[in-house]
Amino acid sequence: MKTIALYSIKGGVGKTAAAVNLSYLSSLLSPPTLICDLDPQGASSYYFRITASKKYNSDKFLKGNKKIYNNIKATDYENLDLLPSDFSYRNLDIELAEEKKPQKKLKKNLDELSGDYQFLFFDCPPNLTLLSESVFAASDVILVPMIPTTLSIRTYVQLKDFFDINKLDSSKIRPFFSMVEKQKKLHRDIIHEFHNTPGFLTQTIPYNSEVEKMGIYRAPLNAVLPNSPASKAYRNLWEEISTQLQGL
Repeated sequence: MKTIALYSIKGGVGKTAAAVNLSYLSSLLSPPTLICDLDPQGASSYYFRITASKKYNSDKFLKGNKKIYNNIKATDYENLDLLPSDFSYRNLDIELAEEKKPQKKLKKNLDELSGDYQFLFFDCPPNLTLLSESVFAASDVILVPMIPTTLSIRTYVQLKDFFDINKLDSSKIRPFFSMVEKQKKLHRDIIHEFHNTPGFLTQTIPYNSEVEKMGIYRAPLNAVLPNSPASKAYRNLWEEISTQLQGL
């Protein structure tokens, strides 16, 4: 099982849209796939029209084993399952701090799923916390969507610095540019500046009103509008990612 985190310190960069579309694409080409919604806002869960059981919460998530198995739900798409978020996830950092080895907790809990899924996607909340560190340890690849602006680049640098200071494996980090508006000179200049930077994915995701409408469709864009420019970009992005995963 390959684990892929969609992560950014900064919110509003297209992280959840990428998680939803890439997990859907992976389920078509290399099934089965599980998407794990770690954000207490539950955007991925909302897109897939799924809510957690009333008895499910962050405590059960951290207990793992059957507590996780029993709360995985099928989406409307074959070979694509989802472990929904719950608002209690806002307490995950506090609860993780009470564990003996919090950075390894997530990996340990989800290792048992390796026989059931080819790919596991994490849709992560936009912060840098103990939960983030647990995600970093559990992930084979950390996809970092970035709008080509100075503030978004700054958060990427902060992430790289965090990995270096804490002696983490920064080769896992795979940034890509999202919500790109090529009519903007700043966007063009930043993409050109980082074009040959090691680790950066070459495929970009355009700013597209149809991506924003995913909240109306409540479905992966590739499922409802497969010929839209953004859908084609996500397909190309997944092809690039899956090719790199084969070498891991």
